[in-house]
Amino acid sequence: MAPEFLEGQIIIIEPEGVICNGCYVLAIHAGEYIFRQLVIENQRYFLKPLNDKYPTLEIADLSAIKGVIIQRAGKRRHEHKHYL
Repeated sequence: MAPEFLEGQIIIIEPEGVICNGCYVLAIHAGEYIFRQLVIENQRYFLKPLNDKYPTLEIADLSAIKGVIIQRAGKRRHEHKHYL
């Protein structure tokens, strides 16, 4: 999920987090957990990767969302970012 999230960074996932358009989520798709950005358009739900090498996936409803990314942390304090 670079450039927003770098390999090895710690992310904090809130299972009961508020789901909204543009939030980063942990979801289940095809039996596997994936980390994507949720995009809501015309009452349709999409899981969009930040890396264009991966496909954008449409999901039927929000039940596939298992958590919302609420914070990422780096090695230095200035690398910490809150999403809510």
